[in-house]
Amino acid sequence: MLGYIASGLIAISMMMSSILKFRLINLAGGLCFSIYGFLLGALPVGFLNGFIVLVNLYYLWTIYRKKEIFETLEIRPGSEYLLRFIAFHDADIQAICPGFAYQPDMNSMSFFILRNMQVAGLFLARREGNTLTVGLDFVIPEYRDFKNGKYMYSKLVPELQATGISKITAEETNKNNEAYFRRIGFRKDQTGYYSMDL
Repeated sequence: MLGYIASGLIAISMMMSSILKFRLINLAGGLCFSIYGFLLGALPVGFLNGFIVLVNLYYLWTIYRKKEIFETLEIRPGSEYLLRFIAFHDADIQAICPGFAYQPDMNSMSFFILRNMQVAGLFLARREGNTLTVGLDFVIPEYRDFKNGKYMYSKLVPELQATGISKITAEETNKNNEAYFRRIGFRKDQTGYYSMDL
């Protein structure tokens, strides 16, 4: 059973687009394989996978220790790069936000999230009175580790408060969003919306 679990974890890790998820799952699989090898007396299997565990631990340590620079870059509605970005990532966007269609006039806030000067995500929202409604909060697969969201909302809150906005809402479009919104600080209300009071 341990061998099957280890094989399954290694296989699953290979399907992860997020480097962080790959390292974590691969670490668990390597650990299981190492224990499996030592239990069977297959020392090469045990030592090799023990080494893989150490490699994964090292890279996880560097990921968590690394100081990254986040910035936001405001973009104008209908920007050619914005349209091409949305078209290129359309399949991923639809998986997160089914039925999403970009409407330039619907967004009072539009910006890219930059992570070490690389485009890591896109944020679109519209203002309605004292409420900001999120139209799209998208992070490309390689950067889905919650750091982008934590940075963005911690940066947004004081700026929005200064302009009179007292609430951020986001419509429930996909169950996969729930863990993300809850981790960022949103609460789900009875109407099916996620909301955050500022």
